Amino acid sequence: MAGEQMKPVASGLLVLNFCMYVIVLGIGGWAMNRAIDHGFEVGPNLELPAHFSPIYFPMGNAATGFFVIFALLAGVVGAASTISGLSHIRSWTMGSLPAAATAATIAWTLTVLAMGFAWKEIELQGRNAKLRTLEAFLIILSVTQLIYIAAVHGVRRP
Repeated sequence: MAGEQMKPVASGLLVLNFCMYVIVLGIGGWAMNRAIDHGFEVGPNLELPAHFSPIYFPMGNAATGFFVIFALLAGVVGAASTISGLSHIRSWTMGSLPAAATAATIAWTLTVLAMGFAWKEIELQGRNAKLRTLEAFLIILSVTQLIYIAAVHGVRRP
């Protein structure tokens, strides 16, 4: 009986996390697009600027490039992990648990890694509101994804 009680919790977290990962992808895509458009401006003498970095993001600080790249990776893997999660929620059996739990755990570890870069970016300061929003979403996702992993393990053995 306890296993069936976790199914609505897991379903709600699955939907919430999917929506949050899509938002992470949207903001991360904006940041990457902005960096590509404005990050590699070469001076008038065709010289690279001093302290040139291939992952320079003009709207953040030294940690922003790493943060955005890992946020995008976490977003893609997190959104994709909902596919196996949805399949597990539909069948809610021990046979579907390994795929859902593994995909969710990989997404969570990437989210925690991105969250680590978010904390470094917060420490260095100098970022705009969109990056602060992205940081907040990843910090929240690191908790909700972990709770989702615990919830999908609520399946009882037959």
